Amino acid sequence: MSFSQAGARPRTWEPTPSERKKWVEVFKACDEDNKGYLSREDFKVAVVTLFGYKPSKIEANSVMSSINPNTSGILLGEFLNIVRKKKEAQLYRNEIRHIFTAFDRHYRGYLTLEDFQKAFKQVAPKLPERIILEVFREVDQDSDDLVSYKDFEYAMNYGQNEA
Repeated sequence: MSFSQAGARPRTWEPTPSERKKWVEVFKACDEDNKGYLSREDFKVAVVTLFGYKPSKIEANSVMSSINPNTSGILLGEFLNIVRKKKEAQLYRNEIRHIFTAFDRHYRGYLTLEDFQKAFKQVAPKLPERIILEVFREVDQDSDDLVSYKDFEYAMNYGQNEA
């Protein structure tokens, strides 16, 4: 079994009642004319409010094209689902960063085969050395004998968009 076949799968995450309440409040605040939906611009303001960044044109287009074409904008239920998915993805990215940092004991910003060996010995002490080497080589995308965070993140996300 290879690292990519094992696949790190994000867990489904649900907001707390207070988070959900905050999201509803942001929706209402961004729906300035009480239309009952968020326009493209309203949505951008809501994302800035909740996540601290302005969504790109591509992200906004993607969201707007995913909503029901019979509505004029993003309804509250759709908005809550979009925000939940964004929050889930954010938490998953943070989890990947945390795992990488745990492997990178010397804080170098990359992992060596030795780092992999030490980490795997802790989490899977009976795993054969050849498997650890195989995993390392698979994750090391550019074959420089170092696994960058980008390499690691790619491996952790491998297959995430497959049904």
